Amino acid sequence: MTGVERTRPREAGDSSIGVPEQRSMPAWAPRPPAPVSAPASVPEQSRGEHTHSEPPAPGLMARAVVERTSVRGQVLDALRAALVSGDLVPGEVYSGPALGERFGVSATPVREAMQQLAREGSVEVVPNRGFRVTRRSDRELAELAEVRALVEVPVVTRLARTVAPARWAELRPLARATAAAAAVGDRAGYAEADRAFHRALLAFAGNDQVVRVADDLHRQVGWSTSDLVVDAKQHVVLLDALVAQDCAAVRVLVERHISG
Repeated sequence: MTGVERTRPREAGDSSIGVPEQRSMPAWAPRPPAPVSAPASVPEQSRGEHTHSEPPAPGLMARAVVERTSVRGQVLDALRAALVSGDLVPGEVYSGPALGERFGVSATPVREAMQQLAREGSVEVVPNRGFRVTRRSDRELAELAEVRALVEVPVVTRLARTVAPARWAELRPLARATAAAAAVGDRAGYAEADRAFHRALLAFAGNDQVVRVADDLHRQVGWSTSDLVVDAKQHVVLLDALVAQDCAAVRVLVERHISG
């Protein structure tokens, strides 16, 4: 999928208006939400001349909001995975309607998800065209790594002194998950597993703001071209150093891990 894609124009008498064409869906596309079935019956008191002025039932409003949020979240996750895997190509422009057609959803949740990615710096808005995937320079990646190191290195080094060695066993399954994704070259799966490992690691500090800031920085470099297998092995080595409470080794390992 490259460039701006156009949807099929509307033709007179076309009975398929509003229904996307059936196309092969990319692996990262979310499943469209199940349709909401109509109520089986209408209460007697709701039938009448003035029912058009009655407000919608609160339960139905809540359900609509939840479903819309769910679709937007699924699309956002799918777009992030596509950025990591390279299905969305840096420098290319993608339109909301075209992506919505591929996902089997309207353009609205796609645009909302793209606006979130724009706030994160992953894409930029191209007026009247869509969104261009950000092409990060080596300098930008180095700057992001430097800021991330300023946040994570001192925090993890302090944790090496303050956390009981036995507690680090809790992170072993997350480290194995990164190794499994790296072994099969699943860049999208690895990016999510890697972020989960680092979120859990920093959570030991008990500072939600540190976790949030570090995770935002991590996400911005999530589609870099680092060696996944080497990166995954560093998680295991880091955990060994934390268990040994070797603060000097922990500092060096975190710096090396972040710099790629």
